[in-house]
Amino acid sequence: MKNLFLILFISLLWINASSANSLKIVDGDTIVLNGEKIRFEGIDTPELKQTCLKDNEEVNCGMRAKMLLVKKIGNNIPMCIGKKKDFYKRTLAECFVNGESLSKFLVRRGYAFAYRKYSKKFIKDENFAKANKLGMWSMIFQYPWDFRKGL
Repeated sequence: MKNLFLILFISLLWINASSANSLKIVDGDTIVLNGEKIRFEGIDTPELKQTCLKDNEEVNCGMRAKMLLVKKIGNNIPMCIGKKKDFYKRTLAECFVNGESLSKFLVRRGYAFAYRKYSKKFIKDENFAKANKLGMWSMIFQYPWDFRKGL
């Protein structure tokens, strides 16, 4: 009987631990972690349906930004730091995987922009991507904030 109780107790702990780490990646700069919608503070990525041009071919740069984030996170659960809420009631945060900022990673790869309207933190990373023509900097694109104006 004790063994059965112990197995049941451990099973319940395992179920709670796994459900406490639910993650959904919405787009390049938004995730839902344990039911909380989190927007990466200080950056802006292309919208999911946003396209760019590379060598006269249309590229879904919004989906590329999301898939880059999906690949980077892998099976890890991000640790996010932030408490402020935005206009849409999303938590604004910087999130990390294995100690690396996901925001910095996306900006340095050229699939996110320093959102200067709200933060100056990632400007050096953006300059690096731009100078090296990485990601969207190798394409013809519209900044996400300008793209949204046309929606």
